Amino acid sequence: MYGGAVAAGTASSFEPGFEAKSELEESTKAALANAAAQFVEPGSVVALSAGTSTYAVASRLLEVPGLTVVTNSLRIADLLWAAQSDGRESVPSLLLTGGAPTRSAALVGTLADQTIRTLHVDLLVLGVQGVSEQAGLTTPNLAEAQTNRALIASARRTVVVADHTKWGVVGLSSFATLTEVDCFITDDALPAAARNALADAVGELVVVPAAG
Repeated sequence: MYGGAVAAGTASSFEPGFEAKSELEESTKAALANAAAQFVEPGSVVALSAGTSTYAVASRLLEVPGLTVVTNSLRIADLLWAAQSDGRESVPSLLLTGGAPTRSAALVGTLADQTIRTLHVDLLVLGVQGVSEQAGLTTPNLAEAQTNRALIASARRTVVVADHTKWGVVGLSSFATLTEVDCFITDDALPAAARNALADAVGELVVVPAAG
């Protein structure tokens, strides 16, 4: 076991909680979040999937004017509500999907999926539990996989944020191929072979310096 992830290439239904995952690769996630935030335009509609990497992205969007955030993350919703309570004028509008919560504070299931299918968002920022050349994007939770598919279908553009520890990890359920990803943001601790595989498959690969 490394960093809460399973051995490379193995399938798993293990799902750490939000707090456990939030302590992993914190500084690297911050660097990825800074890069992802550059893709967000004022006045746009942005969907954020649940997860600690997307939570870091959300924290960088609090001052983007006219933004609407769609999310199935209870933690991201809490972040935005707290910012509104602080009296900030430019806090994004929030649309929470509803659904049943997972251990990682993601709302999933029929209600979430039905809500998402009615939406049209400009940009989806997506976190993953695992990534591999063969399995694509994966998660240990079958219901979350279905909700992630709905999020991808709703978006004009999909940006994935995933640090190097996610490569080679295969969760129980695949929900997208690498070719469905418009932009993949990772760090330069990712091995060269993995970078080459991503560059050949995704629309755009962004590699940021790994934080020390």
